[in-house]
Amino acid sequence: MSSAPDPRTTTATGSDVRVRFCPSPTGLPHVGLIRTALFNWGYARHHGGKLVFRIEDTDAARDSEESYQQLLDALRWLHIDWDEGVEVGGPHAPYRQSQRSDLYLEVLEKLKAAGAVYESFSTAEEIDARNEANGRAKQMGYDNYDRDLTEEQKAAFRAEGRQPALRLRVPDEDITYVDLIRGEVTFPAGSFPDFVIVRPNGAPLYTFVNPVDDALMGITHVLRGEDLMPSTARQLVLYAALVDAGVTTFIPRFGHMPLVLGDGTKKLSKRDPRADLFLHRERGFIHEGLLNYLALLGWSIGHDRDVFSLEEFIAAFDIADVNPNPARFDQKKAESINGDHIRMLEPADFAERIVPYLVKAGVVGKNPTDEQRALITAAAPLIQERLPLLGDAPGLLGFLFADEVSYDDDALAGLPDNAAEVLNACVAALELVPETEFTAQAIQDALSSALIDGLGLKPRVAYGPPRVAISGRRVSPPLFESMELLGKQASVARLAALVRHLAA
Repeated sequence: MSSAPDPRTTTATGSDVRVRFCPSPTGLPHVGLIRTALFNWGYARHHGGKLVFRIEDTDAARDSEESYQQLLDALRWLHIDWDEGVEVGGPHAPYRQSQRSDLYLEVLEKLKAAGAVYESFSTAEEIDARNEANGRAKQMGYDNYDRDLTEEQKAAFRAEGRQPALRLRVPDEDITYVDLIRGEVTFPAGSFPDFVIVRPNGAPLYTFVNPVDDALMGITHVLRGEDLMPSTARQLVLYAALVDAGVTTFIPRFGHMPLVLGDGTKKLSKRDPRADLFLHRERGFIHEGLLNYLALLGWSIGHDRDVFSLEEFIAAFDIADVNPNPARFDQKKAESINGDHIRMLEPADFAERIVPYLVKAGVVGKNPTDEQRALITAAAPLIQERLPLLGDAPGLLGFLFADEVSYDDDALAGLPDNAAEVLNACVAALELVPETEFTAQAIQDALSSALIDGLGLKPRVAYGPPRVAISGRRVSPPLFESMELLGKQASVARLAALVRHLAA
């Protein structure tokens, strides 16, 4: 290696681009992880390349099959597909680290034969003692002591019952690469010592298996979080060794995406509700809206535009355009963008998407009847223009499916003193509208004549009491259209019911 980027770094473009998404199956998927998947997916699709989805599941204490299934669920819900990997197969199977042990051993033998790794018998206590004796700070860690042990010394250590770790030789030179997002980065010579790639018990470390998998799978571009940037120098050293050993022919390019922040300057915690992908789905984000917002965490399609389709994202996205500065997760903006995408849905599609939320809230049964589905289809356009989250649908439409209305406290508290008079006037006016002509326009004409012309009320005051009577809420879908959907009999009954409630 030299102070210039390694000339063996890939120049792959177009359909030769190969990126990967390689999470560990631990815990719930969070938005930072999904943003990484999105940017890799977008880069592959933009260039006509390939996305590889593999699983790093060698930490038996933390990995779980449940988390693996949740990862699959998350990507499928978000419509992020992959070309090779778990569940779909490919030429570099298997795609789970736990099933690739034999491949790692083969690579290790090649590195040994090339002289890139050596046995290290030093214990942590011995390293600390040598550093202290030589006036080196303990934080400097390993001192490369075992690099040139003789066979006799190795045999003596084995006779004591010691098992060696395997370390990679690190050249005493600057390590430079050009980050796709951050430009040229140099790690000065001596930034880190020879490092362990295989533990004394024979278990390979992440710093070994991750680059090896990339090399064996032909990954050309490693796009990952900024928090992993400190390990890049080690990976570059290992890649160079893999090229020298004939395992691969090139070194991939790296791009380190900005952190996603929560409050202040802190990285968005996995425990923060804003990081919980499934909570966003539960609250009613649609995949188009959430992906649009996640794309904005470090990237922009234009200076004056925040809302775009996934097709537009793919056409415009390039990792080189990602901003290296941290991005903050703004819940209100995310919901606003989601609302924009909800309004872009076809009415029938929107109606279908709110059904699971109505079912979960108990508004309709698990298998809605034909009559209920017809009502959902008719009512959906009344709320589509005002809904930021699908999870708000039950609160806005529930009254249409209820036999009786329950009144919100704030709705009752906001009623005027003459609410009963207004409601009685509504009943009298609507009784005159024939049931066969009970349309939104006829209802509006009748109530306007009775309340605005007859009682001299302003519209804002006039329609408050009937809105509460019909929906039980201060805010509801359009009043006249709601009454048309309920029908004359149910609408008049609800108006009269609120009069009785106020008199009780």
